[in-house]
Amino acid sequence: MTDDRQTAHAASFTHNADEYAAVRPGYPEEAVDLLLPDGARDVLDLAAGTGKLTQALVARGVRVVAVEPADGMREQLVALLPQVEVHAGTAESIPLPDASLDAVTVAQAWHWFDEPAAAAEVARVLRPGGTLGIVWNDRDEDVPWVGAYGALLHEVAGPQLARGTHPTLGDAFTDVLRTDVRWEHVVSPEDLVRLAGTRSYALVLPADERAALLERVRTLVTTHPDLVGRERVAVPYTTRVYTARRR
Repeated sequence: MTDDRQTAHAASFTHNADEYAAVRPGYPEEAVDLLLPDGARDVLDLAAGTGKLTQALVARGVRVVAVEPADGMREQLVALLPQVEVHAGTAESIPLPDASLDAVTVAQAWHWFDEPAAAAEVARVLRPGGTLGIVWNDRDEDVPWVGAYGALLHEVAGPQLARGTHPTLGDAFTDVLRTDVRWEHVVSPEDLVRLAGTRSYALVLPADERAALLERVRTLVTTHPDLVGRERVAVPYTTRVYTARRR
């Protein structure tokens, strides 16, 4: 993906933040456990979006600060979690002091960053021994209907930036550990259509092409033999959790 195309895809989320908040999955408790080191008190949720992960961190009783560059995303986050300190900022320029955090979390976003610059900034704001936790939700496309759903999206998506990404963090961090967590997110068939519409590659399509894509998705989720007549659908996910410590 070219830099211009990646920038357009990253910027697209601010225009559909309410749908993103409504239909994107959160994160399983086991994954959240892995992101928070023992004794963590001060945690940054970086590129926090609409607060999908932020909400789970707050529930753990730690002090959470959120940084998010997109205005629309921040509006959703503030409405959901008015008690959280929220800043406009980027992974490459975090508006927080040196060595002020026990953990930094990044959900569904590391692939949008300038990785060396982001890793250096995260190292700057972490205390020695602090943890960086990076997480992605991947649909399990070995399940036939999920594979068919993914195939429709891949027709317009081009290269998948997030899938298979393994963070490279540099000498400031210990080796990166990957842990997979399998779980299910239960939604309605129409939510599957709306979910497709929140993908960056769908958001940047011309209106007629976007409508055509979503209609193909709607046909799939209402006619696939594994989904016909279902009012609720369990979407299988593997959540990839990557953790490393600040040296």
